Amino acid sequence: MVRIIGLSDQTHLTNFLGDKKAWPVYIRIGNIISQTRNSPAKMSVLLVALLPVPPKLTGESSRADESQQQINADSLWAVFDLVLAPLHNPSHKGIVMDCADGKTRLGFCILSAWIANHAEHMTLHGIGSKSCPKCAVPCNELGRNPREVYEIRDYAIYEKKARQLESGEAASIREYFLQGRVKIGWNVFTGLHRVNPSNLHKPDLWSNMYLGLFKHMMQWVQGFLKKHKQQQAFDDAWKEIPPYPGFSVPKKAYREVTQW
Repeated sequence: MVRIIGLSDQTHLTNFLGDKKAWPVYIRIGNIISQTRNSPAKMSVLLVALLPVPPKLTGESSRADESQQQINADSLWAVFDLVLAPLHNPSHKGIVMDCADGKTRLGFCILSAWIANHAEHMTLHGIGSKSCPKCAVPCNELGRNPREVYEIRDYAIYEKKARQLESGEAASIREYFLQGRVKIGWNVFTGLHRVNPSNLHKPDLWSNMYLGLFKHMMQWVQGFLKKHKQQQAFDDAWKEIPPYPGFSVPKKAYREVTQW
């Protein structure tokens, strides 16, 4: 079995030309060591698609918002149908692949993880804000009790109920989606062989952890320095750090340090 890992990162580009954004999708094999994976020259991560980010519609009515959401969802599903289509046959029948030892083997390509930040996971899995893509935890209980076990989301049921909207039980189905904080439809990973969409969720450590922790730490440090009136002392100490590769200090501070 060949484990495939997908990565995506919706990136803001500019405000000068209509709030432009790019949403690249990358793919790699799951068992690549970090030294190889983190080297751009090794080409271990490949760009497979640039997801469209449709422009915002004019208008402030609720109907315009619903149309915007539907356009975005339809565009996303259509592109992911093309991106993930090559995985259908290899996951069922397998494909002959060259291995690192020079031999050829029959490999089954299975999508095993998708790395993205929380906002992108909400879009890809078709769930509402402040929802978990893995379990059906209520939004008011997020992060409260880590030992509490919640029901795992069954996206196959969501897809089945979405296809029943044309029947006479449309009102009850809409209420079901509303209670589960799920958007009417199915996520982009539904239908892949041997793939449970609830198990694909993997957080982006940079966006979800490192960046958030750094912001929280800096707010705490700034509050601590302000409370004890040590902001200027902290700035002076920062300026006295000698230069090293990748870091630069003001020339005045550098001259003072070298003279000292």
